[in-house]
Amino acid sequence: MTLKIALLQLLPTGSLEDNLQKGLDACRKAKELGADIALFPEIWSSGYDIPEDLDRLRELAVEADGAFVSVFGLLAKELDMAVAVTFLERFDPLPRNSMALFDRHGVRRLLYAKVHTCDFGDEARLTPGEDFYVTDLDTAAGTVKVGAMICYDREFPESARILMLKGAELILVPNACPMEINRLSQLRGRAYENMTAIATANYPASHPDCNGHSTVFDGVAYMPDLPGSRDTCILEAGGEEGIYLAELDMDLLRDYRSREVHGNAYRHPKKYTLLLDEKIEEPFLRSDRRG
Repeated sequence: MTLKIALLQLLPTGSLEDNLQKGLDACRKAKELGADIALFPEIWSSGYDIPEDLDRLRELAVEADGAFVSVFGLLAKELDMAVAVTFLERFDPLPRNSMALFDRHGVRRLLYAKVHTCDFGDEARLTPGEDFYVTDLDTAAGTVKVGAMICYDREFPESARILMLKGAELILVPNACPMEINRLSQLRGRAYENMTAIATANYPASHPDCNGHSTVFDGVAYMPDLPGSRDTCILEAGGEEGIYLAELDMDLLRDYRSREVHGNAYRHPKKYTLLLDEKIEEPFLRSDRRG
């Protein structure tokens, strides 16, 4: 089973209507390239615009079941291609940073809101999500267990770990920041330690505070015919706008997960209880941290 993942490294247009049309056009092009699933960068509906004015912020937000999101479900059915679309979700008391995942029949299989909002910046004006989710996603290539985390979620090992424990084989990561060596290393590490594939779609370098470099890591570090480990990165885009297609060998990944030592094979959860302690001490105290 080969799963073809299209990373939509697109430049937003400046309006909801034009982002909608550009997103629909990009999905059609992804299908022409043979994609089984298309992934947008973070908050595509507004181009990651999070206004300081709360009234304007609420105006930019769209309903999770509204027209902007739902049309991608209709397109997914038309194209026989799964679509992961991102948007500023209308929510009380403040909007959320969300992703809806539609299967190839146009059925919404997952709605995820970013848990680790960047409370030290613009995302302090957003409502954090509550949990991480995994779903059985029906694609034209076959069924895959898929989860999601968004951008800054990547910087917390617990995000990918929970998704792995819930069964994820593939983690989708919408993104909006410079993907430099350390952030790329985080994704590489999350894929390695959990034996999961991780696909990230970022904005191109022409978008403020972004640089492209959308990636797919397949999570397979060791091959029987290789003397050492291999780079798990099977695709890294440049900085230019474009649609980048990666071919993920699911049979290879599943065989690897069935016999290698990472993931949940040799963990000792009873020894990790400190991870549930909510106490924070110096040097990690921050005045802008939300609960």
